[in-house]
Amino acid sequence: MNGEPIRKIVIVGGGTAGWMAAAATSRIMGAFPGLTIELVESEAIGTVGVGEATIPQIISFNMMLGIDEAEFVRETRATYKLGIEFVDWLRIGHSYVHPFGSYGIDMLGIDFHHFWLRGQRAGLDMPLDEFSISAMAGKAGRFIHPRKDQPNSPLARMAYAFQFDAGRYARFLRNRAEAQGVIRTEGRITEVLQDGETGFVTGVRLEDGKIVEGDLFLDCSGFRSLLLGQTLGVGFTDWSKWLPCDRAIAVPCSLAGDNEPLTRSTAQPAGWQWRIPLQHRIGNGHVYSSAHMEDAEAEDILHAGLDGTPLAEPNRIRFTAGHRDRIWEKNVIALGLSGGFLEPLESTAIHLVQSGIARLMILFPSRAFNPKEIERFNRDTFADYLDIRDFLVLHYKATERDDSEFWRYCRNLPPPDGLADKLEMFRSSGRIIREHNELFTEASWLAVMVGQGVEPSGYHPAAALLDEDETRRRLSHIRQTVAHAVSQMPTQDEYLAGIGGAIAGTDRMRA
Repeated sequence: MNGEPIRKIVIVGGGTAGWMAAAATSRIMGAFPGLTIELVESEAIGTVGVGEATIPQIISFNMMLGIDEAEFVRETRATYKLGIEFVDWLRIGHSYVHPFGSYGIDMLGIDFHHFWLRGQRAGLDMPLDEFSISAMAGKAGRFIHPRKDQPNSPLARMAYAFQFDAGRYARFLRNRAEAQGVIRTEGRITEVLQDGETGFVTGVRLEDGKIVEGDLFLDCSGFRSLLLGQTLGVGFTDWSKWLPCDRAIAVPCSLAGDNEPLTRSTAQPAGWQWRIPLQHRIGNGHVYSSAHMEDAEAEDILHAGLDGTPLAEPNRIRFTAGHRDRIWEKNVIALGLSGGFLEPLESTAIHLVQSGIARLMILFPSRAFNPKEIERFNRDTFADYLDIRDFLVLHYKATERDDSEFWRYCRNLPPPDGLADKLEMFRSSGRIIREHNELFTEASWLAVMVGQGVEPSGYHPAAALLDEDETRRRLSHIRQTVAHAVSQMPTQDEYLAGIGGAIAGTDRMRA
């Protein structure tokens, strides 16, 4: 090994990011000789704590930690999530689902959607949602775990994630992390100490005068970016040109309305409103552009869209879309909001924490802090942010809405180069190219491009090898098979009860 090994990891800040980092580093590196992991947080400093929806990658993170899924679901009041339903995004009155998993069955060596496109050109009225078991099960309020052992069944093509109480998840991970040897220190940080020559962070001083020293510091301090931004002075790349929403108001409400394993995003005049049904309540929020809507109007829209009774005062959040110019600087690595923020439209916030932790484990440094490791970490992290940004911009750019100044701005904005290339390719031939194993798959890009009204002028030539009658027959059979499989699935509530993940009825907050 080049350089002395890391002896002390200090995690600054708790919340979801901090305790994810603590649980993961102690699980993977905890047995390393002489290594100590300490997390510093203050109960007096609140966390954003509204990120309740996830994407399927969370399954791998929980498995790595050795978490029992039924226990996790029960303790975090979680529900399952099969995708995101987008309402009023293309036009008012229109909706579609971005499902987890894939569509139909690939045929003749090409992607299924080319046959669906050929069917559309031939006049077949078969919505894309009907070829996704995740979309149809989600809308039917049903759930079952994917069956990878049945490769010929639609159940093999499902994927899922969770919707959970972020505060409970942090506490759940804290219990595991402390059991794995993580030291938790309560206290407000009043000063960050640095080496006079290198500028490396050497420790943090707490309000009571105690100094917590370390070799490697993980900045999980949220929007304050206490170490990376305030102390090391790393700048910020602003993406508000493409993602103009810069405010959010969040409020939970009692259970009422639909109980589907889907997150719902409803477009509003200057942004969008989320609805995340958990076992004990519904999470709600309104993300909007302050340049296009006053705060009071945004709050009125949020409350008007609640299904149940509000359970708390609104949590108001200000943000700027973008990321720090370097996520790893010297001996500080930012995780979560301290490194950047992209609005939760596609539930990627927790994934960015998870991917940062995974990248750190791969490139875990010595006290020499090899510049090549740091460079690689930053380059790969920036690629994550860029790919997610382009996918989010697609939702705003590809729309028919022109009923407000906000939507006219979004639809007329020149897209980033990467998104422009994808749109041009799909419009010309129906092809979707997934770059460098990016986060969102071909199925995800297909769901949103079709859902947002992007129409291709062609499809793969091999799709014409089936005549129209055979194309119609195969598409009809696939759609019927999906519908039949969904009809045999239990409801989400039945499934939660069956695995021991349901909470007591007295814990449910109903209107």
